[in-house]
Amino acid sequence: MDLVKEKKHRFHAGLISLSTSAFLLGLKFWGFYITGSEAVFSDAMETIVNVAAAMVALYVIIASAKPADREHPYGHGKFEFFSAAFEGSLITFAAILIMFEAIDALVNGSKLRNLDHGISVILLAAVINFILGLHLRYAGKRHKSPALEASAKHVLSDVITSVGVFVGLILVRITGKEWIDAVTAILVAAFLGSTGGKVVYEAFSSLVDKEDINLLKQLLKSFTVNWFPGIIRVHHTRIMRSGNYHHIDAHVVLPEFWTVEQAHEETNRFEDKVIKDYPYEGEIHFHMDPCRRAYCKVCDYPKCPVRKEMFVERKPATFEEFVSPTESEEFQ
Repeated sequence: MDLVKEKKHRFHAGLISLSTSAFLLGLKFWGFYITGSEAVFSDAMETIVNVAAAMVALYVIIASAKPADREHPYGHGKFEFFSAAFEGSLITFAAILIMFEAIDALVNGSKLRNLDHGISVILLAAVINFILGLHLRYAGKRHKSPALEASAKHVLSDVITSVGVFVGLILVRITGKEWIDAVTAILVAAFLGSTGGKVVYEAFSSLVDKEDINLLKQLLKSFTVNWFPGIIRVHHTRIMRSGNYHHIDAHVVLPEFWTVEQAHEETNRFEDKVIKDYPYEGEIHFHMDPCRRAYCKVCDYPKCPVRKEMFVERKPATFEEFVSPTESEEFQ
């Protein structure tokens, strides 16, 4: 899929998220108005976050799609991580507000009404959010959008809170104990606070380019399956994430007798093969190291004019060697 279509799909997914969240916001606050339920209020408050986050995500999807320029040589992809951090912060803030309201209702009491209507509203909202969440998760993974993936996590967490509210209202309806409503809201707030904290942590981890072991293992797999004679070993591999575009740095050991032109051509060929097999768009900057005699036994380059030892076997690169800032001890 070309980049223009990718951007359009991300934008359309963000637009669907915004319009659906706005509809659910009105639906849930109507449910709160007719029931007076703190649990329904907690669900409605989270939907305010959904709408605000969807608006920010839509803007960020547009902004992050801009190509690299003089002022932003690595592109605008990190905007998506700001969106995820903002969304996580809003979730946490909503959790605090809900907690205060619920504790007040638990202490001072509240009068519930029209529970049957409230139950129907929450059930409808949960079904719509479940469908929206699955759509956003699919779109986020397919189009490699951190903003959409964060929205999907939030929307699906909203489904869980709606189910919790639904169960709470059913229990109130059966037992007549209205304090269950406030307790349900408190549990919803605790769950939201946990979800928001995780979203913020993941977003900031990406902003500061914390090492992603699973991502590096995916890259190692791409390197391994696309290896060819002349690409002897790779180490000190790092990934800088910019939305769905990754800037990769690595040290590659090459035959010492290759000319600069040949080394350039062969590493470009290797880069093209790896990126085509890698699940994200990106580029690789190779720091080229010349080989030494210690590499002869693992180098299968044919008709090598400087070989001092017979080739024995091509050892698969370990993860430790792949990310180590220095060459493996056996080659030093």
